[in-house]
Amino acid sequence: MAGEAAIINTAARASLWLQPHRIVLILIALGLVLSAAFFMRWDWLPQYWEMGLMGIWRALWILAVTCALGFLIAVPVGLAQAAGSIWVAAPAKAFCTIIRGTPLLLQLWLLYYGLGSLFPQYPWIRDSWMWPYLRQAWPYGVLALTLSFAGYEGEVMRGAFAGVPKGQLEAARAFGMSRWKILRRIWLPQAFYRALPTLTGETVLQLKSTPLVATISVIDIFAVAGKVRQDTYLTYEPLLLLALIYMAITGILVLALSRIEARIPVKVG
Repeated sequence: MAGEAAIINTAARASLWLQPHRIVLILIALGLVLSAAFFMRWDWLPQYWEMGLMGIWRALWILAVTCALGFLIAVPVGLAQAAGSIWVAAPAKAFCTIIRGTPLLLQLWLLYYGLGSLFPQYPWIRDSWMWPYLRQAWPYGVLALTLSFAGYEGEVMRGAFAGVPKGQLEAARAFGMSRWKILRRIWLPQAFYRALPTLTGETVLQLKSTPLVATISVIDIFAVAGKVRQDTYLTYEPLLLLALIYMAITGILVLALSRIEARIPVKVG
């Protein structure tokens, strides 16, 4: 019976792909790929592929680091707004309002061209172990993207914390659970489960924000595409390849996060 069910499921999935509109879309996609392969110039790829791989790696680790650090900041920011006193909730709310109300490019430039230009004026900073890092551009890009992700996701976590039924928290207190145990075992897991679909979208948006670091001389994949256009005077080829790379990374991110969401055992309600 299990074998027959597997065969039926496979046949059903195959029938979905054999629908007329899907076949037409697949043929159009193949036509576009073949047209790009035969009618556009790709002879520049061997010269720039190493730089391109380094750009992809830099974009990926910036995405991973900023999302991880940003989420670690977003959890206390959201919790402070949902359950903190006015003295804690007000600064958290102000932080989210400022981050969400100003352009990310402006924040990036304020950190790099504003704060970054102050450090060379202090000899004790130039002579310290921090200077080899502060004189580079990537720490400011990581900081700006981290704060941006924390601001947006902090507001999401505020709603997620507030959406957990209060009856469950009151029942946990009645059982004598400490505040830390309630947060760790009940409040935070359910809030994370509620925020996960939005977290997927915010992660994709964060990926699309990483090209902004190219404006402060960080060489990511977007900057590599710009260099190819500048050196070869080709416009469409590097941009089409750049779009394909970002689409592939986005698809992998969405698939991975959807798998994680499906495996989380926490049930809301």
